[in-house]
Amino acid sequence: MAAITHTADAPQRYLAAQTRWSHLETAFWLATLLPFVLFPSYLQLAHQVAVTALFVLSLDLILGYAGIVSLGHAAFFGLGAYATGIASVYGWGEPISGLFIGAVVAALVGYASSFVIARFRHLTLIMITLGLGLLLHEVANKAHWLTGGSDGLQGMNIWPIFGVYDFGLWGYTAYTYSLIVLFIFFLMARRLIHSPFGLALRGIRENDLRMPAIGAPSRAHIRKIYTISAFMAGIAGAVTAQATGTVALDSLGFEHSADALIMLVLGGAGRLYGGLIGAAVFLVARDQFSDINPQYWYFWIGLLLIAVVIFLPNGILGGLSKLTARWRRS
Repeated sequence: MAAITHTADAPQRYLAAQTRWSHLETAFWLATLLPFVLFPSYLQLAHQVAVTALFVLSLDLILGYAGIVSLGHAAFFGLGAYATGIASVYGWGEPISGLFIGAVVAALVGYASSFVIARFRHLTLIMITLGLGLLLHEVANKAHWLTGGSDGLQGMNIWPIFGVYDFGLWGYTAYTYSLIVLFIFFLMARRLIHSPFGLALRGIRENDLRMPAIGAPSRAHIRKIYTISAFMAGIAGAVTAQATGTVALDSLGFEHSADALIMLVLGGAGRLYGGLIGAAVFLVARDQFSDINPQYWYFWIGLLLIAVVIFLPNGILGGLSKLTARWRRS
């Protein structure tokens, strides 16, 4: 009986161990404050890293943990950006509520599409998500009267945060705002992943056909996580729209989805911090490579991606964890 109880308590003990904060995690979040002190001229880039990290984190929830491969995830980012931007054009520019306007619109579309997503896997799923992204991109392009089409959404009027903190040119408010939003939703994602629901998602990723046999409804779980992921992607899009004061058509584009997938591969899918690390590495590398050669910076990004895939097949965090394990064994 004691052995049975010990085995039954194993998942709870595992989850409890995972929820404890490590010194490395604390150091990581403290390091996000360094741009304020050491790199104040790069605060706009730091803001872009924070927002993109949130977007890639939302992709990691469905790809890294549930095994849902998506090539159209930018659709939810763009929906959040357009919903927030259009609301501000028509007179409502309050930032905090604007975030949730964008997020709710993205989540509603994500929930509606999740009934299709939950029915398919592998190549069919890739084509469906790609088609969804292309469809919304073309709708936004044709609805010039509402979205501005290829000219982008114009006339946004975002109010100061709490009526005090205005989005300026130097990026102090934008980075502070995006960093706080990233941290809040990271905590939510961390809690979600280190829960019985998170364990069920990993089981679905490994074998979605066997999970219902142990009482985990695969399709229902996929619909839930897909809606949550769309909500988070909409938040990232809304923050970007508020900080930049405009929404471009490429926020819905395939290239944006592909970049997010590249960042996740770089950092390491299914590792929670992988999307954050991948976004930082990709955007900083792009910034430096574009300074060296503005026309061919994608060549260097391609070399970086090939090197990571060959030498660190599980991403940067996967490679570091292997090195750490070897060091401990030795």
